[in-house]
Amino acid sequence: MDDHELAFAGAAQQARMLADGTVTAPALLDVYLDRIGRFDPELRSYRVVFADTAREHAAVAQARLDAGERLPLLGVPIAIKDDVDIAGQITAFGTSAHGAARTTDAEVVRRLREAGAVLVGKTAVPEMTLWPFAETTTFGATRNPWNTDYTPGGSSAGSAAAVAAGLASMALGSDGMGSIRIPSTWCGLFGLKPQRDRVPMAPHDDAWNGLTVNGPIARTVEDAALFLDATSGGSGFVRAAAKEPGRLRIAVSSKVPTGVVTRVGAPQRVALEEAIGLLRELGHQVVIRDPDYPSTAIAHALSRYFRGAHDDVQTLLRPQRLEPRTRNFARIGSLISDERMKRIRGAETGIAERVNSIFDDVDVLITPGTAMGPSRIGAYHRRGALSTLALVAARVPFQAMFNATGQPAAVVPWGFDDNGIPTSIQLVGRPFDEATLLSLSAQIEKVRPWADRRPPVS
Repeated sequence: MDDHELAFAGAAQQARMLADGTVTAPALLDVYLDRIGRFDPELRSYRVVFADTAREHAAVAQARLDAGERLPLLGVPIAIKDDVDIAGQITAFGTSAHGAARTTDAEVVRRLREAGAVLVGKTAVPEMTLWPFAETTTFGATRNPWNTDYTPGGSSAGSAAAVAAGLASMALGSDGMGSIRIPSTWCGLFGLKPQRDRVPMAPHDDAWNGLTVNGPIARTVEDAALFLDATSGGSGFVRAAAKEPGRLRIAVSSKVPTGVVTRVGAPQRVALEEAIGLLRELGHQVVIRDPDYPSTAIAHALSRYFRGAHDDVQTLLRPQRLEPRTRNFARIGSLISDERMKRIRGAETGIAERVNSIFDDVDVLITPGTAMGPSRIGAYHRRGALSTLALVAARVPFQAMFNATGQPAAVVPWGFDDNGIPTSIQLVGRPFDEATLLSLSAQIEKVRPWADRRPPVS
């Protein structure tokens, strides 16, 4: 396997190669550092690369491998989204308003290190992780390796661009309003938003008033399952991904939740129609059925989102440095009182029960991954908070509902739009049922593989 193919092998395959001595941890890391040096000046997927410390940790990992030690991710290079704490590094949140370097690792980072991962660097995000694009005054614009005129999505923009371009084997993302699933869609990757609290958020517990979770952006379903096994405090997700799903009952819906005005584009409709055909060929029972989306659900999610941004801004050392759009967004959040937030959080159970009533009759819900493709770089330059929100929401209406309910959802790569940008379908599971999503996604991956696709910038 040459270095180019090695870079795209994925975390699970690389872990096997490291364990059997096909490649060494320092050599694998050097493949990525070389590729970052060549391709990232154009993409800007990384905010910072830990070249020296990563080399030290790769050497330690290799010594452990040589001694016969076996851990799930021993020696595998992984990128970390820049809203997650790493000891000795600032958590920039895409802004110059950030505070001092952190003194301890976030719990998810601690678990990745415990599993043997080598941390390559921290990946780019929009300011305060607010948007499905990453274009900041401080760090510049992150570009999509499939078409650099467009954003890779966000807020896990750099994480998705890095994995798609072969600049990391896998990446940690976070998802508060779709921030794993959106960039995974537009970068042609498998992205999984786990069940709320499946992967630890500490020290940022209850981020965005419970909307946000940590999860994997990966080349393959097995890679994502390996991430969950390493970080969730449990096991069995890799086994679930390897298991045939059996004959499932699947509901398909392109209904847009109340509160978002948009139309689903032709490439996204094609992906959904093709998915229906494929799933029936695989023996699943597929029905066209819309969930019962409560009319208040998106409004409640937006309130949690605005207030979460306000609360995050209060932790910054130099909030006066924030861009005007971010300051205005946080100012809106300040208008949402503690009492109002308490009522909204109290309504979550009722909203979740209505949405999940569809699972009385089906095992999985499938929607379009997004309603349309990504925006061009610079499309929202000089726009305000509310006008930007309205425009981006029209592109990505299918995500926030499932942050509000907390249940798992994943995106499976599908085709391409007229701009060469990948499309996807979204799979939504019952609460706590990542196993079925992994099993079904892996079945789709076998008959419609995507991991061998390479973007032009790679």
